[in-house]
Amino acid sequence: MPVCRILLVDDHQMIREGLRALLAGVPDLEVVGEAENGHEAIAQCRALQPDLVLMDLNMPLLDGVSAVSMILKRWPQIRILALTSNVSEHNAVQTLEAGAQGYLLKRSNRDILLGAIKDVRAGRTFIDGQLDVEQVRALRSETGSSSGITLTERERQVLKLVAEGSRNRDIAELLCISLKTVETHRLNLMKKLDAHNGADLTQWAYRLGVLEQA
Repeated sequence: MPVCRILLVDDHQMIREGLRALLAGVPDLEVVGEAENGHEAIAQCRALQPDLVLMDLNMPLLDGVSAVSMILKRWPQIRILALTSNVSEHNAVQTLEAGAQGYLLKRSNRDILLGAIKDVRAGRTFIDGQLDVEQVRALRSETGSSSGITLTERERQVLKLVAEGSRNRDIAELLCISLKTVETHRLNLMKKLDAHNGADLTQWAYRLGVLEQA
């Protein structure tokens, strides 16, 4: 697996130093930069193009949830793992709905941190086991159904296959529909979800519960 370039974002220097120490020596991880607020995080993402951001949520100037949304709107390929002291299922849902791929509590140990990073790198959503994971999933499902976004069953099927990496021609064969129909569904999805590329569609597939997390 290629080296994962990590940006540390936290308004406390001691936390950042602690994270550096915890990640030091892990062969496939490299801390490439730091930021102490959301605005700096965005600037560092622009300058460094990290693969993964460890993002504190409670910061001055621009909070972590807002920063998550703004970063992913500009660079949807970046993975974000929220790191927080807030033991709240509702806050976890808000953070994941903003686009973060994981929600990790600061009280967790090094093994859990590395496991969370591994999950997020692999495209899986990580929810700290100290939370009620089933409640988080249920709340996310409710949020997705009440977000004002309604997909037809066929659109959900197409979105799922797109998120899984299937090509339009493959989707047409799997669903026994024409290639033109697939292209039309894909275009409609991008308009409906305000998505600009496949990565955006994949994020929406997770947010709406269309694609199950491994």
